Order: sequence, then structure tokens, then C-alpha cells
Amino acid sequence: MKTDYSRYAKLSPFELKDELIKLASAKQNRLMLNAGRGNPNFLATLPRRAFFQLGLFATAESELSFSYLQKGIGGLPNIEGIESRFERFASENHLMEGVAFLARALSYVRDQLGLSASEFLHEMVEGIIGCNYPVPPRMLRIGEEIAKHYIVKEMVGGFLPPNSIDLFAVEGGTAAMTYIFNTLKQNHLVKKGDRVAIGMPVFTPYIEIPELDEYALEEVALNADPANGWQYSDEELDKLKDPAIKVFFCINPSNPPSVKLDDRSLKRIADIVANDRPDLIILTDDVYGTFADDFRSLFAICPQNTILVYSYSKYFGATGWRLGVVATHRQNVLDQRLADLPEEAKEALDRRYGSLLPDVRSLKFIDRLVADSRTVALNHTAGLSTPQQVQLVLFSLFALMDEADSYKTSLKNIIRKREAALYRELGLSLEADPNAVDYYTLLDLEDLARKLYGKEFAKWVTKKFNGRELLFRIADETGIVLLPGTGFGTQKPAGRASLANLNEYEYAAIGQALKRMADEFHEEYEKR
Repeated sequence: MKTDYSRYAKLSPFELKDELIKLASAKQNRLMLNAGRGNPNFLATLPRRAFFQLGLFATAESELSFSYLQKGIGGLPNIEGIESRFERFASENHLMEGVAFLARALSYVRDQLGLSASEFLHEMVEGIIGCNYPVPPRMLRIGEEIAKHYIVKEMVGGFLPPNSIDLFAVEGGTAAMTYIFNTLKQNHLVKKGDRVAIGMPVFTPYIEIPELDEYALEEVALNADPANGWQYSDEELDKLKDPAIKVFFCINPSNPPSVKLDDRSLKRIADIVANDRPDLIILTDDVYGTFADDFRSLFAICPQNTILVYSYSKYFGATGWRLGVVATHRQNVLDQRLADLPEEAKEALDRRYGSLLPDVRSLKFIDRLVADSRTVALNHTAGLSTPQQVQLVLFSLFALMDEADSYKTSLKNIIRKREAALYRELGLSLEADPNAVDYYTLLDLEDLARKLYGKEFAKWVTKKFNGRELLFRIADETGIVLLPGTGFGTQKPAGRASLANLNEYEYAAIGQALKRMADEFHEEYEKR
């Protein structure tokens, strides 16, 4: 009996994957290979070692306050003398890798970043034991300064000084998106019926969120061209000149093509902003930027117009930690547009945020994000949990102190070897692309069929099977799970394979299985 796959047509790729997994897992004595997950199977261990060692030091610091009482009771850590006590702790435990890292980090914070070592230690100690609310609620003070240096190093390439930006620590990139969409709406920067441009293909929620009833935004697709290395043509980018478009949503490097914007595209966008659209808001999600060579964010070239979202999840293997930041330039178009709102809208916002400060109109967009994340009334208890912020800071320091980028180089080698194994066993060669990031690969079904067996075979395959049905057949017949590219906005049937969550030999097995399936289809084609 032929399965009716049409009932899955409206499902998000991330919901559809559960159905594909069921099918791929149904047969006994067969290994299911889920290449649909973006969760990496690699992670940074040294900053985690440092986290747990810091926890031991912090607990001992807390117990100093109530040392005369029974064991198990501690108090608030004391900043006085904390640096010398840590130096003793580090000396006594210098053979522990995490402790040695903390000692180097303390020197780096003091000598390279010019921050107070005692204040840094005290903030980290209080933070890791979680004995106080996050203060300031947007981000811990020293932690924000350290994270700024990391963001400037990795996302901006030194084009902006760290003190020119503000950060809001959030529960990963997904929380950042949720907060940003809400605050844009609450502050009348987007309203129902407004046009928003979306760089396609894109992470599916960027397509789904604007369509929700509470936003009801009109989407304008900017389609990347697969024949041109998944870059946007000038004609597509010129759609941004339309003054009716309020916001441009972009993932850079892209998901799922996994390609960064090239220099031509960056320059074109910068020119459009400078000459045609100085009011345009850009939202760029740059989670994969750390896997790219010589990466430069839109935040580097259009800082006043851009909201940067960065998640630590993929690069540090920390999806469970829920760590991310929202960055804005201190002089930005968001605050300017708030100042230019009609008086009626300003009065409504005066009422909304009036419990926070007397002069609501001086409240920056990024601080409105913080307030809105806790429905304004609970702003005083806003903020990412302090132990999470401590791990975020340790990840940042780990990358900042790795001047040779040895960790980054290792991760790039891992995912690129996996991609090479997949395509080698599939019987295809990889074309070099300096803009490719390779965290994902997009398997264009028609293109693969054409490269393997020619144009006529490709036409036959795409006519005989629609893209989604083919992914179900792949799951059923091979046990391999790929996500549908059309769910991410691709214009042709394709399967997204993550190169981050399986081992090299498993990607080789995927290539072999897909090649066998293609051979079987070709035999059927020859017999017709």
C-alpha cells in the first residue's frame, strides 16, 4: 500500500523529522543515521573543566562567611582578598587543567583586557554559585565586557571597538529571535501588514514567525542563487531599496546552504543602506560565523542598522546550555526610529515602560528587549541565570586566548573531512568555495541525479518523485534522515544533511547508501 505523504505537507522540517525518524528506525538490524540534526557531536572541554573547578573555589569562598557554623551553610562571597585566595587555590591545584586555564584567564582579563582581576573573580564566584539575581539584568558587568571582545574578534574582525556595542545575554539564539520579534512589534517598529525581506533559504522559524497572527507580516523573499554559490544577485538585493520593507532577516552564514555572504554582497548591502535605506533594520543571525574563513558580519559593515544574534551553541557544543547574545551598536537606527515615533505611540510606550524609569523615551531598544522578556513588570528579575553567564564568559575567554585558533582549525577540519567522505562515496567531487562553511550540505536532488547519470535521468527522477516523497523513501529504504530543503525556502527539492552530528565513517555510509539508491533508480529508468 502506497503511503500518502501529503498529510505531512504543512509540517515544519523540525516536526517532520520525527516522522522520518520513525520510518528510518522501523526496520530491525539496520542502523538509523540521523543527518537531520544540527546539534554537534563535538564540544569544548577545557572551558567546562574551568567551570567545574571554579565552582569548587566559589563554594569554598562562600563557606568562609559561616565557617563557625555546621558544614553545608555558606554566605555571600567577599571581594576583599579574593585574588590572593585564588592564587593560593591555583598554586595548590596547578596540575588540574581547568585550574591552570582559570589562572591564565585571570592574567588575560587583567593584563590584556585591562579589567579588575578582583572584580572579575568576585563576579564569577557570585555568578557560578547563583546567590544573587543577575545585576545588571541585561548582562553581568565584567562578563559583558569580555563577551564584547569575543564578539568583536569573531563577528566583526576588529572593525568596531568593543565599547561601541551593547550586549544582552539570552537563552540561546531562539530566545533572541523571540524577544526581538516581540519588542519590534510592541514598540511599533513593525506592525501587521508591514513588509519584511527574508534571505532565502533560511532557518524555518524566520519564515514561520512573521506569518503568525500576532505579527501578520508580508514576506518578501530574497532568493540566493545555487548556480552562483548560493549568493544573492544584485537584482535580489536591490529589493531592499523598497521603502515599504521595514526589516531584512538574514542568516549569515546561511542555513542550510552553509555559505557566508561574499564581499560583493556585503558591499552591495552597505551601499543600499548608505544611499537608499538609512532607516532599514537588519537582523542577522551569525551562529555559524565561527566556522567560516575570514568571517565578517553585516554588523561590521552596517553596525547602526543591524541587530546581531549570536549563539554559542554550535561552536562550543553547548546547545543544552542555552547561551547567546543580542548585540546592538550604541548609536543605532532602532533608537532613532523610536525617537521618531508619533506622539500617540510614544505616550502608549510611556505607559508600557513607565514603571521602569521616569524618562521612558531615553530607554534604549536593547533595554526594552530586557524588559519585554519579563513582561515589563518583572524587569527587576530579568536576565540570563548567572551560572549560564559564567560559562558564556569562560567560552569567550577560551576563544580569545586561543590566538592560534587551534580549536577553530580542528573543528573546520572535522566537518570538512566529513563532507569529503560523504561526497566521495556518493561518487561526486567537491568544488572549492572560499565562502563555504560546511556545517550543513544541501543535497539538490535534481542536481545530484544530473551529475551522476545525466540530464534526462534527472528529469525522470524529479517527475516521478516529489522531493518530500523522495526523502521518505530514503528514510524507509536506507535508514537515513535528511530534512527537506523546501521547508527552509529552497526553490528546488533538496535534502539538508548536517555535517556536525555524526562521525566520518557514518557520512561515508550515507554516501554509499544514497549512491546505491541512485543506482537502483537508474536501473529502473533504463528498463522503462
